[in-house]
Amino acid sequence: MIDRFVNNSDLGKLILRLLVGILLLFHGIAKLQHGYGFVEQMLVKAGFPGYFSHLVLLGELLAPFFMILGIYTRQAALIQAFVMLIAIFVVHTGELFSTSLHGGYALELQAFYLFGSLAVFFFGTGRFNLARGKGPWD
Repeated sequence: MIDRFVNNSDLGKLILRLLVGILLLFHGIAKLQHGYGFVEQMLVKAGFPGYFSHLVLLGELLAPFFMILGIYTRQAALIQAFVMLIAIFVVHTGELFSTSLHGGYALELQAFYLFGSLAVFFFGTGRFNLARGKGPWD
């Protein structure tokens, strides 16, 4: 009984999906509540079109919501990883090789979202999801 519980990769996938999805969703909700106009300014300064700022809502609201539910999980994870790559490039390039005041990596939160999303992309949804599909994107 305990062996079956401990050796449960689907439960691990669920935990990772929920952790990455819920924590990133908080960032999206904050941007929805307080505005995300600052994102447009940073994107324009970095040479991207300003309307790309609306992709933040896709990557920090819709994609995490889908990941939490287990619907289009791999696509959602890929979108989140892409948004994090852009965020690192636009906002945090100067901190790539830095540590924080407490000795940790300066971009550990961004790295968690990026690599957590990539892990979900490669692992897939797992058994616990609402999609119930068995396609390559579940």
